[in-house]
Parts: sequence; C-alpha cells; structure tokens
Amino acid sequence: MLRPRIPTNPLPTGIVTGTARNDVPAVPHQTPAPAPTAPVRPTVQLTPGAVVAVIGGGTAVVLVVGAVLVSMLLAVAVTAASLAISGLVIRSLVASQNHR
Repeated sequence: MLRPRIPTNPLPTGIVTGTARNDVPAVPHQTPAPAPTAPVRPTVQLTPGAVVAVIGGGTAVVLVVGAVLVSMLLAVAVTAASLAISGLVIRSLVASQNHR
C-alpha cells in the first residue's frame, strides 16, 4: 500500500577532469612560526598585614561553619529527644487505656 521511495542518484552528465598544475610545488616551503612566549605575570607579594588578614579570615570562616554545623546537630538532638518523650507518653496512655 504505502511503500517508501528510495531516491536514485543521477549519473554525471559530463566528463570531470582534475585541475593539476605543474608550476606549483607539491609542498610549499614555509618557515616555522616562532613559539609563543608565556606572558609575564606579576609575582604575589604578601606583606605581614596581608598574612594576618588571610589567617584571620580563614579562622572566621572555620568558626562560622563550625557554629552552623553544631547548631544543626543540636536541632537534630532536640527533635529526637522530643519524639522519644512523645513516644513514651503515647505508649503510657495506650497501656493505661488497655488496663481499664
């Protein structure tokens, strides 16, 4: 019913010839380009004040990250303790209702 049509490539209509020239050498002579030199970078010079500032900044980051992690741990511990107490209370209420 529905059959795909496969296109056929047409045959060349004329004679195709290459454009070979004898006056151009096969490998042209080229001089190698000079190697690029690395750009000169300024050296980093740390003064004693800059060293103290870097150490102080690093210490501040460590203290802040530590405080955040400890507060998250404390929040998890408080949540676990409150759930445990709630579980004990509910178990006690259920047990007392079974005795009545």
